[in-house]
Amino acid sequence: MATNPIVRVVLWMTGGLLSFSAMAISIRLLSANLNLFEVLTVRSLLGLIIMLTLLAVHPPFRTQIRPQRMRLTLFRNGIHFVAQYLWATGLTLLPFATVFALEFIAPAWTALLAVWILGEKLTKSRIGVIVLGLLGVLIILRPGIEAFNPAALFVLLASLGYACVYISTKMLTKTQTTFAIIFWMMVIQFPIGMLGSDPLFLLRLPASDIPAAIALGVSGATSHLCLSNAFRAGDATLVVPLDFLRVPLIAVVGWMFFNERLDVWVFVGVLVILAGILWNLRAESRRIS
Repeated sequence: MATNPIVRVVLWMTGGLLSFSAMAISIRLLSANLNLFEVLTVRSLLGLIIMLTLLAVHPPFRTQIRPQRMRLTLFRNGIHFVAQYLWATGLTLLPFATVFALEFIAPAWTALLAVWILGEKLTKSRIGVIVLGLLGVLIILRPGIEAFNPAALFVLLASLGYACVYISTKMLTKTQTTFAIIFWMMVIQFPIGMLGSDPLFLLRLPASDIPAAIALGVSGATSHLCLSNAFRAGDATLVVPLDFLRVPLIAVVGWMFFNERLDVWVFVGVLVILAGILWNLRAESRRIS
């Protein structure tokens, strides 16, 4: 029996949530010894090694990486690198929960762009999950005037970039495999990262940071594997709101690993976010059936 598309979206996005959280921890740890270009180069380099290994052991993948829709591919990966750099800058200067909360302006942008570019319908439940998601984020963050600093603006700009990446990914999934999307991302972003890196930067990496480097490379690939397959299984306006769960998850991670403050408002925000997600999933299930 075929898996319900809603279930597939939820499962893939669960993998994405875990991957993005692992990336955040790895970037914070590695930034102590590497600049951000070098951190992102580690991600692309290890991801490229993974993809080349898969090409070597599974020859059918080789037919999937023929260049196609390269303008859109270059646009997606150029925008993604800039957004990732801005996001990583925020991770080094702001609490995890603040970065992830500010990033969630992206679903609103994505929903609007999906209607305009992809012709998707903006239903009541999809509007509702965005509104409740943003409300939950605001409850967790409770932003005051101190949130409006250059680092916060970097994250807000990154969120707009991610919205463009989400829409581009959805467009690419119509003609390209998930493997091809991730392969070309690593191929394009590796030389971009090297532009701002010391060619011998890996020699400065202490042995204690090797696990974080490996985690960054693996999670960098799996995050886009999960995201691409989630977009393949459902509309962008269904997939992206599920990403709101990253905020409470990363708040707990920041508390556990970096002694960042965690209070009852995080859990209040979780309930609001979950309410919106469950409403939207129920409405989508009824629409599909």
